[in-house]
Amino acid sequence: MARGVTRRRIGAAALILPIIGLGLVARFLGSGLLADLSGGILYAILIYVLLVFLRPAGSILSNVSIALGFCVAVELLQITSLPATLGAAFPPIRLLLGSTFVALDLLAYLLGVLLALGADHLIRLLRRTPATLTG
Repeated sequence: MARGVTRRRIGAAALILPIIGLGLVARFLGSGLLADLSGGILYAILIYVLLVFLRPAGSILSNVSIALGFCVAVELLQITSLPATLGAAFPPIRLLLGSTFVALDLLAYLLGVLLALGADHLIRLLRRTPATLTG
């Protein structure tokens, strides 16, 4: 495995638990619009980071597209009763699937994947040009 791919996978792995922790804080300690938006943003970022971990050689744009598609699909699934039914049977699944469709979550997911895209692109640029930034 190439060194860059290994570095990407390790970097993604290091981010997974902190993102989950922030998401849980937003979910359980926050309230209102800001908590809802930040939870959705962090959910989308987490999905992107998981994709980078699973597909470290995948392009940024393909990972962003898959992450956004997954988030939108989960949100649209909430129009059905399936997530609520599964959540009633196994409450932790609500953290993954949610329970109620909220159109504003779609905006949060878009913001999340765009933030992930920007951060990933910036990290790649910084790795390519360290000498020009220092001096």
